[in-house]
Amino acid sequence: MRGHDTIHPPRRRAPEMEYDHTRPTALGYEPVEDTGFIRCLAHGFPTPLARWHHHEEYELHLIVATTGKAFVGDWIGSFEPGHLVLTGPRLPHNWVSVDVPEGGVAERDLVIQFQREPLVAAAQVVPELAEAMPLLERARHGVEFFGMGEVARSLWQRCKAERGLRRLAAFCDLLGVLSRCSDYRMLSSVQMQAKDDDAGMDQINAIVSRLTADISQTFVAADLAAELGMTESSFSRFFRRATGNNFTDFVNRVRINRACQLLMESDRRVGDIAYEVGFNNLANFNRRFLEAKGMTPRDFRRRANDRFSGAAG
Repeated sequence: MRGHDTIHPPRRRAPEMEYDHTRPTALGYEPVEDTGFIRCLAHGFPTPLARWHHHEEYELHLIVATTGKAFVGDWIGSFEPGHLVLTGPRLPHNWVSVDVPEGGVAERDLVIQFQREPLVAAAQVVPELAEAMPLLERARHGVEFFGMGEVARSLWQRCKAERGLRRLAAFCDLLGVLSRCSDYRMLSSVQMQAKDDDAGMDQINAIVSRLTADISQTFVAADLAAELGMTESSFSRFFRRATGNNFTDFVNRVRINRACQLLMESDRRVGDIAYEVGFNNLANFNRRFLEAKGMTPRDFRRRANDRFSGAAG
């Protein structure tokens, strides 16, 4: 006789949204009434705080213990002590440790969260803050900094120990150090790198918007060049300066990033996803995906499922 069927609720694939009212002081969050727009947090592992989530604030995240897998947007990589990442608003993330001793670790993560609006508004009247604006733009897709772990830890401790202007001063020191750091990498999606004039950036942004709005469409560089009144070679140079990629590579990266999202958030077949994002040949899709992500689409989906875990396999 067949036993009772067990009904399992569908797994939540979208990242959990974190709000102020879901940040209890018992887990290490500073009371809202005691802080301004800069908040410090330290926590161990395992913890309810380590989950696939996002929030409106920027978050500077320093790992000080254990190793494991990091998930930032559609990027999957390894971490160890000293791993330092800045994530932007609503960029999903999680860090999952693999070598946790029995009983866990008391302190794994040192975190600073800060809001965008106060900094952007202040930069309009305080010219010195303009130095940090490119960093904040890069953070929309996640930035990993190298060789900065000890400096970041020291400045985090200063921020944590202070309040008011002293905390702001320590935070500005940290922001300045990160803004001037040249040893970093972007983690998730594509990012504009241009320093062209505003009109040129408007043209690039219009092209990127068209690409992302309908990534299954066939885009020809010569046609876009003609629309802008350029030769194909001048358009190619213009596009590379603005995005850091040639046109074909950029289109493929946009398509691969969309495929990553579909692989993470749905159970659809890999072949169907490949065609939806604009690849008419599955073998070409698999090859391009492997080049971009260092793994096959199926392996990416399997590894991405670990972002929900309390421990990585």
